[in-house]
Amino acid sequence: MSTIVSVGREICGDFDAALRREWLVTNGLGGYASGTLAGVNTRGYHGLLVAALDPRTVLVAAAVEHATYDGNRYALSSHEYADGTIDGRGYEHLGSFSLDGMLPVWTFALADALLERRIWMPHGANTTYVMYRLRRVTVASVDLEITPLITCRDFHTLARAGAAPRIETLPKLPNVRAIFGEQQIRMLASGGIFDERGEWYWNFLHREERARGLGDIADLYAPGTFRATLRLGDTLTIAYSCEDGAIDLDGDRMLATAQSRQRELLERADAVDADPVVQQLTLAADQFVVERAPTAAGSVPGTTIIAGYQWFNDWGRDTMIALPGLTLATGRPADAASILPGFAPFVRDGLLPNNFPDAAGVIPGYNTVDASLWYVLAIQSYVDASGDGALARELLPIVRQIIDAHIAGTRYGIGVDAADGLLRAGEPGVQLTWMDAKVGDWVVTPRIGKPVEINALWYNALCIAARLTAPDDAKTAAHYDALADRARASFVRRFVRDDGRGLADVVDGPDVAGDDLSIRPNQIFAVSLPHPLLDGDQAKDVVDTVARELLTTIGLRSLSRDDPSYRGAYGGDPLSRDGAYHQGTVWPWLLGPFAEAHHRVYGDAAVALAFLRPLAHHLADAGLGTISEIADGDPPHTPRGCIAQAWSVAETLRVWRKLVSADSETPSENVGTQL
Repeated sequence: MSTIVSVGREICGDFDAALRREWLVTNGLGGYASGTLAGVNTRGYHGLLVAALDPRTVLVAAAVEHATYDGNRYALSSHEYADGTIDGRGYEHLGSFSLDGMLPVWTFALADALLERRIWMPHGANTTYVMYRLRRVTVASVDLEITPLITCRDFHTLARAGAAPRIETLPKLPNVRAIFGEQQIRMLASGGIFDERGEWYWNFLHREERARGLGDIADLYAPGTFRATLRLGDTLTIAYSCEDGAIDLDGDRMLATAQSRQRELLERADAVDADPVVQQLTLAADQFVVERAPTAAGSVPGTTIIAGYQWFNDWGRDTMIALPGLTLATGRPADAASILPGFAPFVRDGLLPNNFPDAAGVIPGYNTVDASLWYVLAIQSYVDASGDGALARELLPIVRQIIDAHIAGTRYGIGVDAADGLLRAGEPGVQLTWMDAKVGDWVVTPRIGKPVEINALWYNALCIAARLTAPDDAKTAAHYDALADRARASFVRRFVRDDGRGLADVVDGPDVAGDDLSIRPNQIFAVSLPHPLLDGDQAKDVVDTVARELLTTIGLRSLSRDDPSYRGAYGGDPLSRDGAYHQGTVWPWLLGPFAEAHHRVYGDAAVALAFLRPLAHHLADAGLGTISEIADGDPPHTPRGCIAQAWSVAETLRVWRKLVSADSETPSENVGTQL
């Protein structure tokens, strides 16, 4: 595949620019390795080995790396301490950085020598490989010193020094085992020696945690140093693992396996000759699809979807929105066929859990009105893509349970209003829609009443339920169809604004005014979903209003800039961040539905696709090779939140491929996607 992410010294040598960009590799279990391009851990979530344990656990946070060449000692690593000291400054020697698919590659220029470092994780194992290769040299050799910095902590919480781990070293190849309590950390090298020392490194600063108003200082333990000498073409491979059993230290073989898997993913997605952006997003999509053991912390056992890296677990809403893009647009219907029934046992009172906690024994939260409706849409998307009627029949009782519970009324005031057939939801103190920010008792956007996208989803769920039910129960299917027709007529009457500015955001709310006419992106779903509620001029007004008031090149703003409640910057402590989360902050995932709605209204796939193309530039910013959770509402729309968000990648990829298919141009004729 084409290398779409590649930067030189202009980024690598600029400390702030290199800190802003983060890399991520994953293992298909929920574990990962991640850090900044510069090497400084700015987040408590950064680490060379964050294992998929209960909960996810940081085991190897970083390493202190040095190379000695022709009598000069060069730092390869960089670390920041609480007093502001930047130690090492390895980024100053970094000539270039690129992604090999999703696998990061650093190339250090040490006088006339070039030293390459690669990091990856084998699929299905809590193991990270770091491989150093001497690419160019004039003088005979380069000496390496690699000192791992280890810990053992929940990835949500930083830790200070405590009892030192017990260190065991084995003969022959450097093979070290550190034991914190009952948890092992294995560190093995393909050559050289291990010089055991054992000391604490104190007061590492994590500046992003400080900016978020959270704990920001941690201590790390150095068990000793790996030392090796490399000649031209030589490699040193270090493996960090918490797995039992043999660890293959043939770095070239293990790297080839990881690269081969990436090629297989592209072949499966029929993307070998696709636009480079499609290829990149296909590989990015793979990072979110994971396998969980039945005992995994709080999650759905089997195949599930991580909502975002580095800190989210699996969420019902996010999973169902992201499923078509992550699995069906990538040629992986079998994964969808595993995910959908895996979530079915968690449906309660017609509701799918909002989120699954990252610790065992914690009851999932059911405070969501839309997750179960997105679930119905995901089932239909799977059936349409796969033709698998058997799974549809298997899940039909769950679909009917969801529909019937909403008709009868269920938790949190969710139920159909008998007066108009629209779906109402909400009660004080509970956040139910995707605009779900809450700080203490403050629900920032409560949206109690009849939210616009909830009723678009409700109408679609009714249409789908009727379609799935019709072959075996025509009477019930006709009932669902009648409810859908009534809901559509009421929707047009209640939500369409008289001033031609699209749709109301919420109607029949508890306030005196009753209706919330805020210009928000939720209205786009009335046009973009498979069964649109509007057509003609009404649909055009929605698309035009969203374009005029909310559209940016990285996503849709969550609130019009003209609204008194608009917040153009996202940052600060939890109160400040959550107060801005849905009050103007840009959401990339919404750009897909917007482009889809635009195509439906205007019929020009090339124009619609042009709304997605600027995201190609974002792939070289923030989370490298992937798409962020959010961005500031004000220019320059700085990326914020999670560096890799499932629905951001999924909806961009799904709609991109759909529009390319709808257009006459071939992927090779696409323009504007090369960086």
